[in-house]
Amino acid sequence: MDNAMFCYQCEQTAGGKGCTKMGICTKDPNVAKMQDVLIFLLKGLGYYATKLIEDGQVIPRELGEFCTECVFATLTNVNFAPERFVEYIKKTNYYKKDLMNKASTSDAPEGADYIAPETKEEILSIPNMKNLGVMDDEDLDMDIRSLRELLIYGIKGMGAYFHHAYVLGKYDAEIANFMFKALSSTLDRDLTVEDYFNLNMELGKTNFKCMELLDAANTGAFGDPEPTEMLITKKKGPFIVVSGHDLNDLGDLLEQTEGKGINIYTHGEMLPCNAYPGLKKYKHLIGNFGGAWQDQQKEFDNLPGAILMTSNCLMKPRKSYKDRLFTSSIVGWPDVTHIPTVDGHKDFTPVIEKALKLEGFTADEPEKRIPMGFARNAVLSNADTIVNAVKEGKIRHFFLIGGCDGARPGRNYYTEFAEKTPKDTIILTLACGKYRFNKLDLGSIGPFPRILDVGQCNDAYSAIKIALALSEAFECDVNDLPLSYIITWYEQKAVVVLLTMLYLGLKDIYLGPTLPAFITPNILQVLVDKFNLQSISTPDHDLQTILG
Repeated sequence: MDNAMFCYQCEQTAGGKGCTKMGICTKDPNVAKMQDVLIFLLKGLGYYATKLIEDGQVIPRELGEFCTECVFATLTNVNFAPERFVEYIKKTNYYKKDLMNKASTSDAPEGADYIAPETKEEILSIPNMKNLGVMDDEDLDMDIRSLRELLIYGIKGMGAYFHHAYVLGKYDAEIANFMFKALSSTLDRDLTVEDYFNLNMELGKTNFKCMELLDAANTGAFGDPEPTEMLITKKKGPFIVVSGHDLNDLGDLLEQTEGKGINIYTHGEMLPCNAYPGLKKYKHLIGNFGGAWQDQQKEFDNLPGAILMTSNCLMKPRKSYKDRLFTSSIVGWPDVTHIPTVDGHKDFTPVIEKALKLEGFTADEPEKRIPMGFARNAVLSNADTIVNAVKEGKIRHFFLIGGCDGARPGRNYYTEFAEKTPKDTIILTLACGKYRFNKLDLGSIGPFPRILDVGQCNDAYSAIKIALALSEAFECDVNDLPLSYIITWYEQKAVVVLLTMLYLGLKDIYLGPTLPAFITPNILQVLVDKFNLQSISTPDHDLQTILG
């Protein structure tokens, strides 16, 4: 059964307006409908959970984790498997009924008590209703809709970070409680533009706490990242390529493959894992394969090894490698083998067996390495050296160039910008946007390579902590530092990181390659007036504006 769809949650949305027939990400209308139904159910679940919290009751961690998993599953390029969404919808019904029985309320907003049917066919037959899909409430003020969707997309992004934290044992009920509150608020017809703006700022605040939690989870489990010369060329032998963001899955896989003669390569946003002591202690974690997520169809084509996707970003697999692709955790694709969690454990035997059967690369490539692993501890342990280099004129300016990469034309801007930065400037980079320039040799300033790889997108926390520490060292406001933010966005994690930066009062952020379709002109003007948020233009023009 086919359904109409409307989705504009990511940067690649059709025509810069919205996907209405098929997602550019290849999400089909049926999966889009099921995701809309799931989010609609979660809004009501959030309402009843919030009521119970207001009455002094504690929401079980189990429910916070489940709600987080659901919002994460609807993030761009994560889960395309209809049967997984049927199960999410069934379980959401179960939890919501339980909360409704416990909460004492007679004034629930329209739609809060909705219980969905539980077969694929019936779910896809659900008629449109207010708040079901993005555009299903035709009378809603367009600026309210803009800020409502900004809030929802930010919740999806934070959900990804919260999920990665709690699988490593770190959980914070305040983060979950805000998620319930934010979802509930989107059913409230009386909220104003100012109300929604304030909720988005509160989300930015909460996400900063969430990124701090994830940082503690990653470093607590695997140690603080340290500067590392990472291999980016191929080695002979069987191998597994690990993509996504989940350090926990990589750690388990490394343990299960030790001594089996299988090389492990990171891919995409997993690249920073090569700098964690608790991961790189495994000698068969040998380096990074390929580039950013949008190149995977080309890079994985007939790849003679196994591929494990641990989170976003998954593209439609080609037949030439679909048989050697495996998903884990939140990720799903129809007819692709999924590695489930059973009693808290994942058995990666099918991935290992496939890697051994395929036999891998037949020869070593000439070795090439690049520097990485410059998270906040690695940088701030040299804070005095950095401060002195600035005072002595050896470092004129810092640029944070990073974020989500993508396939849209215009992203060569970030390569050109990096290439054109003066030799007395330092580039901090994070997320997969780094692949636009991380293999360039731009030289060094003293002990520092000019490109400092801070880590994954969630390591914006590390970059922000570096900026705040430098502002203390220079005894100035963070916006008075010789530091500029050149951000590339693609999906909802970039959305919530931007909200965190705005909450912290960071100004003069350059955003590209395009502005979000869900931001109306009026809301954009507020962001420009309040934070001087700017759209990128050309590298030459923007560098001239920044450096004078």
